Amino acid sequence: MSGYKALRFAREDGVATISFDNPANRNAFDLVLRDELAAVLAEVRQDAEVRALVLTAANGHFCSGGDLRGIASADMDGEGWRHRMLKLHHWLRDLVLLDKPVIAAVDGAAYGAGFSLALAADFIVATPRARFCMSFLRLGLLPDCAAFYTLPRKVGAQRARELMLSAREVQGPEALQIGIAMELHAPEQLLPRAQALARSFTHASPMAVSLIKRALSDAGELAELLDAEANGQALAFGTQEHREAVQRFLAKQAPAFQWPGNEQG
Repeated sequence: MSGYKALRFAREDGVATISFDNPANRNAFDLVLRDELAAVLAEVRQDAEVRALVLTAANGHFCSGGDLRGIASADMDGEGWRHRMLKLHHWLRDLVLLDKPVIAAVDGAAYGAGFSLALAADFIVATPRARFCMSFLRLGLLPDCAAFYTLPRKVGAQRARELMLSAREVQGPEALQIGIAMELHAPEQLLPRAQALARSFTHASPMAVSLIKRALSDAGELAELLDAEANGQALAFGTQEHREAVQRFLAKQAPAFQWPGNEQG
């Protein structure tokens, strides 16, 4: 379907496929992508013929995270940042609680908000070269896009704390081992496998699928965590540490915060 700048959207045989496609910024989660995702997801939610959704990306990267140049140039106070987060949450909550199966096919970088978007899916299939990172602390920020809800449900509470507080990178094989990814596939096999999983649900009862997903979700907990996320991120955006971290990134300097390596001997 035409008319989108940062993604491609297609529907075929009961499966909707959203592919992030902005090579200029490695599919960064900028305002254009946010708005287009919101519009497409509204269509998916309302289309009874769509029985499953695939999230994927072009250009060898899933999503490089937030648009730091856009963040650096934004002139907003804490309330402005909070409003921006709440606007995001209007549709993000619908993605996490979507009553249709969502499969994320991840190749390359899934950093920051990109990692969070993958976690919003019910199933993550990835390539061995996929790289997942809760990179927020490197920028003096909190994890967002519902990661406080989704990540512990994928990997458990202790591992979620470690990934959020270390801001370290997890590559494909480890992602499979610790429960981020359900399967690993070669890059050329990744999207076909994701779409095969999605097509299988066209033969399942939509009512049963919806009820299973609802039973496994906690909408009240999600709402509370999203509210805490919006409040906390608004405070973090206003700190000197965040501003300095963004400037270091834009200057291509290493982040000041570095998780120590696990050296033995």
